[in-house]
Amino acid sequence: MKRFPYQRGQGMMEYVIIVALIAVAAIGIYSAFGRTVRVQTAGMAQEISGTKASTEKALDAANAAAGRANDPKKQGMAGYAYANDQEKSQASQ
Repeated sequence: MKRFPYQRGQGMMEYVIIVALIAVAAIGIYSAFGRTVRVQTAGMAQEISGTKASTEKALDAANAAAGRANDPKKQGMAGYAYANDQEKSQASQ
C-alpha cells in the first residue's frame, strides 16, 4: 500500500534544482569576474604553450583572440577566401 505516490521523483528533482542553482551562480560569477577569468585563462594558455605569461601579455592575447573571433571579414565561407588570400600574401612577402 503506497501512501505517498509522488515521492518517486523527489530525489531526482532535488538534484535538478541543485544543478540549476549552481549553473545560475556560475553565470553570475562569470559575468562579475569575466575579465579576470579571461585574463587568467589566457595566462594559463601561454604558460602551457611555453611562453612567459604576464598580465599585459595575457590581456593582449585575449583581446587579439576576441578581435579575430569577432572580425566580420573572417566569418562565413565568403570570409574564408578573403582570410586565406591575406595569409598567403603575407607569407609570400
